[in-house]
Amino acid sequence: MAQAESDLAQPGAEAPNDLLNGDTYLESLRDGRQVYIDGELVKDVTEHPAFRNAARSMAHLYDALHHPDTKDMMTTVDRYTGARVHRFFTPAHTADDLVKARDAIEHWARLSYGFMNRTPDYKASFMAGLAVTHSFYEPFGDNARAWYEKYARQALAISHAIVNPPVDRHKAAHDIPDVYLKVVEERDDGIVVEGAKLMATASALTHVAFVGQIHLANLEKGKAEDMALAFMAPLNTPGMKVICRPSYEKKANSPFDNPLSSRFDENDAVLVFDKAFIPWENVLIYRDTEKIHQYFPRSGLLSRGFFQGAIRMAVKLEFMAGVLDRGTRLNGTDKFRGVQAGLGELLAWRHQTWAVTTAMAMDPEPAEGGTVLPRMDYSAGYRALAPISWDRTHKFFEEHLAGALLMTPSSHKDLQNPELRPLFDRYYRGSGTTAEERAKLFKMAWDAVGSEFGARHELYELNYAGGPDQVRLDTLNWTRAAGLLDQYGDFVQKAMDDYDLDGWRSGRWAETD
Repeated sequence: MAQAESDLAQPGAEAPNDLLNGDTYLESLRDGRQVYIDGELVKDVTEHPAFRNAARSMAHLYDALHHPDTKDMMTTVDRYTGARVHRFFTPAHTADDLVKARDAIEHWARLSYGFMNRTPDYKASFMAGLAVTHSFYEPFGDNARAWYEKYARQALAISHAIVNPPVDRHKAAHDIPDVYLKVVEERDDGIVVEGAKLMATASALTHVAFVGQIHLANLEKGKAEDMALAFMAPLNTPGMKVICRPSYEKKANSPFDNPLSSRFDENDAVLVFDKAFIPWENVLIYRDTEKIHQYFPRSGLLSRGFFQGAIRMAVKLEFMAGVLDRGTRLNGTDKFRGVQAGLGELLAWRHQTWAVTTAMAMDPEPAEGGTVLPRMDYSAGYRALAPISWDRTHKFFEEHLAGALLMTPSSHKDLQNPELRPLFDRYYRGSGTTAEERAKLFKMAWDAVGSEFGARHELYELNYAGGPDQVRLDTLNWTRAAGLLDQYGDFVQKAMDDYDLDGWRSGRWAETD
């Protein structure tokens, strides 16, 4: 093991720094990957109109790792490698480590106003844990440790695909071998896999895809070993195709008309493995139905993932509160009681979400190797309530901005038409502002909640952590397994033990004069 962090970070001593910057990140995407959109193979995702601006938005994140104003906030010296790394890309050992990691996550979230969800720090929720859980993956423990070091040193962007396609889900996984991912050949140098996985959000702009099974896959021992797989697949893996949904960035008219979708569209994709070869050094779990169901809780992915997600959501809600406040002011409705109540609730969701991140960090739980994880019951609570916060946000925009969301020019070109401009200036002005400023704000509001991009975010936030019913069931099952529900029941029994049919049995109530 490398020296402790406190020993490495001596004044005047600079740790090795292999972190990508914006330029090297963009160059690293030109690797021969097979990304398909609109029926064509994309030659260069950094220049294609479906991905260009999103790639540059990601590049901004990497530049922040090196900028003099943010380098110290964003990075630290890794006690496992001795290299400089993003603060969330290495395990936390104290509550203070988690608080500092939160600052780094928040800064990246602010660079996209909360609208890029699968930034490279998302998968740090899993990858950082490999530093201390690598022995779990034996006989592939060395692979896990090696991937941690490679990932952390460069701050690689890693997507994940762990969900089976929605085909015949009423059947057992092993009864759908023509669709679900499986190993079809074992070779001396690796394995050959075939099948499909989703949802590989932002995969076209990442370096590697983590491919595994969601913990609810229920792969049966003795029947589904060929599907009990977890591995790392570089995006240029031969035989792996990235099949994308429509690009909202490509459909965007202009920055004025689509200020969010034109630069923050993380294209969701399906990964198709057409007899793709995976070398042994990229394998983490192989034909092990027990481990494939255990790696989720063992990895720290759940609590760390919801920690990152809550920070991002708090930033997103903050942005939306600002848009709603400005929109109602421009409409002249900001003093109406119902409008103020709606804005107040939206602010409450933001404040509560941010407070949960503080609680997760400041009240952590011990984990493997002397590390700590954000507190799981707080994470579970956030996971269940987060979709409600975004649903309520939509409701407030639809109720309190209403038709104003639609009263915008068809495009920025209307405002550039000398014949139309005087009409817009007169009839489309806002309270105390110009028609151009009003159109600019409401175009942004519509992009956030009403456009295809906005509709995708509504669907994403609803299902971000799993189906709504499953999220609630997971919260129940985890709470029961942790013994907390029994404690709550004992608390109820204590109250019931204070009395019986004859009256009070204990406490001051039982005292008589």
